[in-house]
Amino acid sequence: MKLTGKWLNQKYAIGAADARYRENGVWYHPLRAFPGVLFDGGGYLLFKTKAAYLASAWVKHGPDPNHIHVANGISKAAGYVPLRPKPIQLK
Repeated sequence: MKLTGKWLNQKYAIGAADARYRENGVWYHPLRAFPGVLFDGGGYLLFKTKAAYLASAWVKHGPDPNHIHVANGISKAAGYVPLRPKPIQLK
């Protein structure tokens, strides 16, 4: 099975309007609707509003408008929520 942000959002009942998944939690396509959630292999980081997402010190936007980067991964970010079972265990 291929893990996707959409599937994980439903599986864990997060309720986000947009969701992205990247196993290592470092590189994603940008969120387009809010609340938005970024998943990695162990948990997630939720942004309730676009303003919170754009103001996050953890998320670096650009230079490519189709990519965002999170230095050291989302698991190091304030507000990160570990999940059980871990998404990586659902493969």
